[in-house]
Amino acid sequence: MRLRLLVGAACMLLALGTRATGEGPAFRPVEGWPSGGRSAPGYGTGAVSAVATDRQGRVYLFQRAPHPVLVFQRDGTFVRSWGAGEFTSPHGCRFDPDGNLWLTDNGDHRVLKYTPEGKLLATFGTKGQAGEDATHFNKPTDVAFAPNGEVYVSDGYGNSRVVRFSRDGKYLGAWGRKGTGEGEFNLPHSVVIDRSGRVYVADRENARVQVFTPEGKFLTQWRDTGHPYGLYLTPDQRLFLTDGLANTLSVYNLDGKRLSRTGTTGTGPGEYQLPHLLNVDDQGAVYVCEITGKRVQKLLPR
Repeated sequence: MRLRLLVGAACMLLALGTRATGEGPAFRPVEGWPSGGRSAPGYGTGAVSAVATDRQGRVYLFQRAPHPVLVFQRDGTFVRSWGAGEFTSPHGCRFDPDGNLWLTDNGDHRVLKYTPEGKLLATFGTKGQAGEDATHFNKPTDVAFAPNGEVYVSDGYGNSRVVRFSRDGKYLGAWGRKGTGEGEFNLPHSVVIDRSGRVYVADRENARVQVFTPEGKFLTQWRDTGHPYGLYLTPDQRLFLTDGLANTLSVYNLDGKRLSRTGTTGTGPGEYQLPHLLNVDDQGAVYVCEITGKRVQKLLPR
């Protein structure tokens, strides 16, 4: 009888799984999302590079197709598309705290600021010209916004640096170079900033996340990340990370401890083919873009 009780207790602990170890929630995919994918022009024909959600919960996809920006309702209903002919190679997609949409085009070396409806507000970088100074990027990848309104750009496939701008777009400096040392990068692919202003950079080909002060002073690095492709930091300060080689989605706290990891290689729900950039909306839904899979998946916490 005693042995039976011990075995039962052990089985209960195994069943509790993440609760028993203090890990975060697992996620379940919403099969068939977006429901309006078939009516959205070009969806499923090109790589889906990035995703962002606005204050109303609408979902904006940035895809490598003739209609690059697709907008869906939270339930997956297709709303509209825009941006035809405006981009060379769509990459990053973020909303700033004021509700403006920032799109990163690593094909023509620019970062562009739009209204949600597609009106161009500002341009950073020089179209078609690669460089490494205050007015040029070389294949930039992502953009992030500090609590004080400053803007950071990870730059990127050609350069190996992070560039810093003031709220009004003034160039404030940059840091980083090609290499494997502290403060050096081999493809800075995504960037986020916490509420204290610390800057987290997905140093993709060095298989790590590096953490810096707002001015670019190296603080620490996380090595237990695989190859980080996309980063997203939630208001409760959980860092979501996609590994495009392992085809996984992980969640970390800001001490670099992994709280959960899900995903495997495949084409089914909850499986990935090169997960890229991602987003978490105000209801906790996670949106993961796939380059090879040419889709976005929506996941909900269990």
